[in-house]
Amino acid sequence: MGEQPSAKSNKAAKGASAKPAGAKAASAKPTSAKPAGSTGAGRSRTAKPESRLAMVRRARRINRELADVYPYAHPELDFRDPFELLVATVLSAQTTDLRVNQTTPALFAKYPTPEDMAAAVPEELEEVIRPTGFFRAKARSLIGLSTALRDRYDGEVPGTLKDLVTLPGVGRKTANVVLGNAFGVPGLTVDTHFGRLVRRWKWTDQEDPEKVEAEIAAIFPKSEWTMLSHRIIFHGRRVCHSRKPACGACPIAHLCPSYGEGETDPEKARKLLKYEMGGYPGQRLSPPPDYPGKPAPPLGTPAGAE
Repeated sequence: MGEQPSAKSNKAAKGASAKPAGAKAASAKPTSAKPAGSTGAGRSRTAKPESRLAMVRRARRINRELADVYPYAHPELDFRDPFELLVATVLSAQTTDLRVNQTTPALFAKYPTPEDMAAAVPEELEEVIRPTGFFRAKARSLIGLSTALRDRYDGEVPGTLKDLVTLPGVGRKTANVVLGNAFGVPGLTVDTHFGRLVRRWKWTDQEDPEKVEAEIAAIFPKSEWTMLSHRIIFHGRRVCHSRKPACGACPIAHLCPSYGEGETDPEKARKLLKYEMGGYPGQRLSPPPDYPGKPAPPLGTPAGAE
């Protein structure tokens, strides 16, 4: 799942306000000075190792501060029911949520139910989902999971992890997305953004998603898991990027042991901010009412038309 809008969207949105209404600006906290205990590339080498208790306290404070920065954090896939969310999440592998959201309106118009999708002609389904990439494998997964829903679950998406992971193309990450956002069952969504940030914050050094999930679950109350996932993923897409994090515009830089891995100059860092934090459209064509940014344009919209 990638994290930046298209070049055309960036040009169209140039000059837009960098501070979304109703949200704390990414540069709300002074970032010109290095965080306490930092050498510019992490904590001082002479500092005492952080205790488990101190790490847990810092982790929970990061979560609280991210809640202030992203009070509108939400799943960035458009959906109206559990089936649509399940399908959209499967499609989101190796592409952006934006591209999925631009593709699913036509998909669900043609195949609105599991029964319809189970009966799809593979080549026709492939053509509809082609923009999301890996369309042949994804079409096989969609037909397979729709067939399973039709034959084993009376056309309904099951509401348990045990049942969801038996569906073709559905792993723990996808199952937790569906459980947390369609059924209200707490779950951690360990995608690439989540894994990258929790390692940068020294909450874990694990690489395996299931081990990451287990270690982070031990730090936070279960009631926080779903929203924690949204906040971390939002921050990873908007500020703490993979290649060049915007350290100088990061509102939690003072809590980050990896401060200095990215751009520390505040003005240069602000130019790296994405989506609503940088004044650009978001990923959802139909965002929640409290989202402070602009909706994404439909597939095929000319630059500037949105």
